Amino acid sequence: MPTSRLTPLLEKKLDALRHTGRLKGAETVVWGVLPPRDGKGPRFLLNGYGERPFLRMNSNSYLGLSLDNAMIAVEEEAVRHYGTGPGAVRFISGTWAPHVALEDRLAAFHGREAGMLFSSAYATVMGVLPPLITDKTAVISDALNHNCIINAIALARPAEKRIYEHLNLGELERHLAQAAKTSRRAIIVTDGVFSMRGDHAPLDEIMKLANAFDTLFSENVIVVADDSHGVGGFGETGRGTEEVAGGHSVDLLIATLGKAFGVNGGYVVASDTIVGYLRETSPFYIYSNPITPGEAAAAIAAVELVDSPHGLQRLEHLRAMTKRFREGLTQLGLETLAGQHPVVPLMVRDTARTALLVEHLRANGILATGLGYPVVPKGDDEIRFQISADHTSADIDEALSALEQFSG
Repeated sequence: MPTSRLTPLLEKKLDALRHTGRLKGAETVVWGVLPPRDGKGPRFLLNGYGERPFLRMNSNSYLGLSLDNAMIAVEEEAVRHYGTGPGAVRFISGTWAPHVALEDRLAAFHGREAGMLFSSAYATVMGVLPPLITDKTAVISDALNHNCIINAIALARPAEKRIYEHLNLGELERHLAQAAKTSRRAIIVTDGVFSMRGDHAPLDEIMKLANAFDTLFSENVIVVADDSHGVGGFGETGRGTEEVAGGHSVDLLIATLGKAFGVNGGYVVASDTIVGYLRETSPFYIYSNPITPGEAAAAIAAVELVDSPHGLQRLEHLRAMTKRFREGLTQLGLETLAGQHPVVPLMVRDTARTALLVEHLRANGILATGLGYPVVPKGDDEIRFQISADHTSADIDEALSALEQFSG
């Protein structure tokens, strides 16, 4: 079927993105990895740059586990034992022993009754929220929540959608009071760590508000947190934002296996009843293949590693490298945001200047990602640096030196 009338319309939209600086453009393709040497962490080889090595500071692999030899060995062994794919969705014939073992291990890691795997964290949010939202539900969401939360709420079509200013608990409280007059159920949904800024939600205070208003809703106030950027790489033992906020557990915790744990997939942990209900009602679970058995086996190994003395050492090193970089930005007179998380934003606040700085960094062998509207609010253009336990002091100093040399 011809697309002659549609094609010009799409080209016009692409041109508009290009002219406003919002076109993401061609993706960087990594074709090789060089192991750590000479006091520096791994370097990456890119299509179009020959053998030139690059320092990667735009990866979600906060603990560097995707390159860990022990993790690789576990996945290779599982692939030989179970094959390369699950073969079907889980309720037909696609559940394998590593899937069940991983769900049990994640539930134990987070101190919950049950866990449930999805193909990704995005799919987890899309698969968890709509089955819990009815035409008598008010959803109350932080203004800077991730795109997956925004789309999940849109898919669910709640009775009320309320947005509170980023981290403004007074406004959240007012929304709860107003929703109590019209709704049977309230769902407060928030990121744990906000991926573009590296700040985090005060889950302890949010839970206090939920408990204070709970009796006003006949079907409870439920708190859902997507802590994909927190779990594994944040907190003394890698338990994420819940741990940093004093160990207060939300009702449903969503996270990913594809960031700090270094594998692939997403999951939710909650009560037995909630997880059992979601298994029967979530289309993103029922009708989509799970992660592979090999990935599940590697993820179990990742959780075990994080929960070990070696994992604690990696977390301690990650915190030290994050502090070194954040303090280095301040010493250079550059603007960043206060925080402890290994997402460290350099606030540029200008689209063109952000692009120039990203180009300068790449010319100096540093991979970092510039972010502009609509990924971040207008005027908050930034370069998001992501520190990893793979980084060394020499790596951090190399990046800071490149920033110091920028004069654009």
